[in-house]
Amino acid sequence: CEHYYMFFDHGVTGLIKMANRRVPLVLLACGSFNPITNQHMRLFELARDHMHSTGQYQVVGGIVSPVSDSYGKQGLVQAEHRIAMAKLALRSSNWVTVDEWESQQPDWTETMNPAELWNAGGAHEKGFMCTTSIPKLDFASTLVLKLLCGADFLDTFKIPGLWQDKHVEEVVGRFGLVSVSRGGLQPERTVHQSDMLSRHHQNIFLVREWVRNETSATEVRRALRRGLSVKYLVPDSVIEYIHQHNLYTEDSERRNEVLLLLLVSFFNRRLNV
Repeated sequence: CEHYYMFFDHGVTGLIKMANRRVPLVLLACGSFNPITNQHMRLFELARDHMHSTGQYQVVGGIVSPVSDSYGKQGLVQAEHRIAMAKLALRSSNWVTVDEWESQQPDWTETMNPAELWNAGGAHEKGFMCTTSIPKLDFASTLVLKLLCGADFLDTFKIPGLWQDKHVEEVVGRFGLVSVSRGGLQPERTVHQSDMLSRHHQNIFLVREWVRNETSATEVRRALRRGLSVKYLVPDSVIEYIHQHNLYTEDSERRNEVLLLLLVSFFNRRLNV
């Protein structure tokens, strides 16, 4: 793990002093990153500014954790490509890195599992902290983890049958969320309308993005399939990688299409029970 100190390019001493006054915080974003976009990276910057503004936290690192291929989402390209693109995109960041653990699992990993791995102290044994370059310093044991997401992620808690109550309790109650708003979503209303989210409202940090940016990976893939430019939506290095490996074609978008139809049928049956 030769990159243990990559989050400290701006000076170890100053950050340690600040961390002694605040809670050292790591932001973890789980998702498809299919592909990673400038907006994905922007979420980290917005979240860091907001958490610093609370006066309670010092963000010492960020982690991008792409899902495994077994997630089965339609159009999901292989994890090796999504990992490679994320690493290329994050070369410009001195505090956000990519973790491959979740993407390498044979089965789809629920969001709570990497968080549990982190908190259980088994990260060193499984290589989680090693691959994510978390600083090996005296205050490392006091690091806290919060999940970073878009406001649309909060809305998934309202979908019947998608989340078990114990998993919501684990994610929101034990760790906490930093949710960045996007578009016309109203995360405050989502929290208010959920008894469980309301119960843990103090552990949910809502971040407002005042500069509207509707970039989504779905729209990026659609543009690529149609041969349109995605410059300034994703980093140039990622665009080059996509063209080099002929990703996001009509054929790749049909990947997992049958599995998606089966999942939709399954959830429809559950809702009609």
